[in-house]
Amino acid sequence: MIVASLDPVRLVDGDLWVEGGRIASPGRGTRIDCDGALVLPGNVCAHTHLYSALARGMPYALDPPDDFLQILQRVWWRLDRALDEDGVRASALAGGMEALLSGTTTLVDHHASPNAIDGSLDVIADALESLGVRSVLCYEVTDRDGPERAVAGIAENRRFLGTRRRLARGMVGAHACFTMSDETLLACGEVGPLHVHAAEEAVDAGAVARLERLGLLDERTLLAHGVHLGEQEVATVRAARATVAHNARSNMNNSVGRAPVEAFGGLLALGTDGIGSDMFEESHTAFFRLREDDVHAGYDWPLARLAESARLAGRSFGEPGLGTLAPGAPADLVVLDYPAPAPVTDTSFAGHWIFALASRHVRDVMVAGEWVVRDRRLALVDQDELAARAREQAQRLWKRLDDVPPHPYTPKEPAWTA
Repeated sequence: MIVASLDPVRLVDGDLWVEGGRIASPGRGTRIDCDGALVLPGNVCAHTHLYSALARGMPYALDPPDDFLQILQRVWWRLDRALDEDGVRASALAGGMEALLSGTTTLVDHHASPNAIDGSLDVIADALESLGVRSVLCYEVTDRDGPERAVAGIAENRRFLGTRRRLARGMVGAHACFTMSDETLLACGEVGPLHVHAAEEAVDAGAVARLERLGLLDERTLLAHGVHLGEQEVATVRAARATVAHNARSNMNNSVGRAPVEAFGGLLALGTDGIGSDMFEESHTAFFRLREDDVHAGYDWPLARLAESARLAGRSFGEPGLGTLAPGAPADLVVLDYPAPAPVTDTSFAGHWIFALASRHVRDVMVAGEWVVRDRRLALVDQDELAARAREQAQRLWKRLDDVPPHPYTPKEPAWTA
């Protein structure tokens, strides 16, 4: 059974044909035997931080953070300063491996390594392409590490946007308005479309209004989180047709509040904010979090959000068919070994997604017409060797982290709220 599209759900009973890296018309190219399997478009993670891939279980000896700003100061702004090129590469490889094995074929990543900025996006792109992962990359520009690093971050985004790769494209990363001056934000906007954290917590309140005032909010903008937005700011986002990446598990983990997800309508995509890349799990959590507040939320809600994630990535690649298995679309697909206990139809598929389908069902994965996972193993690299190298780099990173103190940056009272 082929899931040709998620929004709306459209199932086709038959085989799939691939030619030249794209879904082909029946009878053309290579026949993909789908007998007894469920085949669907590869999932897209609309916002992640691959540099956090080696952080799980990371030792922590400081006083526990009391709020979101302290989480940044004592955890993530220490981790990014501990990264060097080897750590960046290992993080990308580890995160890319887990993405593919969970059925995620495209990652929209937001990277930070203030002591290893130049060329860092190439390091990530090379690592992901070696695995067969499609990606949209950016470097996180911020003023918190000083003007020289802010300038270097802008230059890295500009340089990478000027390259052309088969499986990677670029945006311009901006951390969040509360760590950036107007001048730095405007300089980012001059380079290309923004991928920016917006109102993840109250410390960044007013972010959307500020982006609008600076002329930096349009249909190309990707806003991560959008938790602390008022009605007027939501209306501004909708009028600009900007995309909002919802990261339910991260919001819950950081205790930053609940995003007004229903208010964004069709502009809402799904990301993980670095908590892995399993979009089955992320979509389930996001749905049940919503359902807790609204019993009328339909089971097709997470499917529409994943389809929006794919449309977001498709715009970067100039591929409007990304996220579908229609003829002419990129051949990014996932084969699930799913012995369905009930009929799978256009109308029942959403129920199967919510209550049964999971990354454990992922058997094979194809990206751009090439098998990258076969029988639950990476096809292009040695999976065990990759994992072993990642563990070595994680230990090295953790040791480096011992010498990195909490970040001293504290936001000043923002002039734009006056």
